Amino acid sequence: MPTLPPGHSRPSEHEPHQYRQAAESFGSDAERYDRARPRYPEALVERIAAAGPGVGAPDAFDAIDALDDLDVLNNPDVLDPLDILDVGCGTGIAARQFQAAGCKVTGVEPDARMAELARRRGLDVVDVATFEAWDPAGRRFDAVVSGQAWHWIDPVAGAAKAAQVLRPGGRLAAFWNVPLLPSEVAEAFAAVYQRVAPDSPFALRATAKPAPDGYRALSAKASDGIREAGGFGAPEQWRFDWEWSCTRDAWLDQMPTHGALTGLPPDKLAEVLEHVGAAIDAMGGSFTMPYVTVAVTATRAEP
Repeated sequence: MPTLPPGHSRPSEHEPHQYRQAAESFGSDAERYDRARPRYPEALVERIAAAGPGVGAPDAFDAIDALDDLDVLNNPDVLDPLDILDVGCGTGIAARQFQAAGCKVTGVEPDARMAELARRRGLDVVDVATFEAWDPAGRRFDAVVSGQAWHWIDPVAGAAKAAQVLRPGGRLAAFWNVPLLPSEVAEAFAAVYQRVAPDSPFALRATAKPAPDGYRALSAKASDGIREAGGFGAPEQWRFDWEWSCTRDAWLDQMPTHGALTGLPPDKLAEVLEHVGAAIDAMGGSFTMPYVTVAVTATRAEP
């Protein structure tokens, strides 16, 4: 069973999952988070849902053929739904997409406010806990997913826990939406954020060019954690490109849900939103923003 190696070096204080105040701050406005955060590409959801243990496996369909009963194929209720664990499920944004795809989804979430909203939206949140500390109590799953949350988890301990709860052939998939902000919006945000919160651990990130390359370090850490934890095949990286036609109000509505802003005092947050809003107004009040969704994924090895 994969475990955290005794010699595993602890991450530096600059690792994202060390910022517990930021990691557990999103529930300060859970309703806004659920309303404003973008969803994930259906192609990603479908690819994960189609890659569970035994899905489409020849022996499964040979068994159906042996029954000589075509009604079985026409009745999806006789096939067990993919059993998914959503790590850092938040308000259940990704979980509801997997539920719509016919999957059974269970959530684990460290913020009680987010977990409560997820439950009200119909998600079974089994525990309010960090994934590393969560006791699965013998539960096993076909897939472990984490949308916009795996960077808040120790990459080695998290991968080891995922291997522990996955059935052989099950899939771990951590994924992030990466906005490719127009330069006018990115520059306005970076300039005002450097002014209002220069000592924040996010200040340097605010000046970085927003692109998939900005998530390369997170993807690399996730892949390295999977390799170090053991129990998985070679990690893969998937990419999905899509667009969002975004109004000024829609973009400003979701900005306070990001870790860089959840802890700002109201006056400083208002200043950030005012300057970014002015930049969008200068662009005509709306823009089309390309997104890239990046995923790091690996399959649980056979015993």
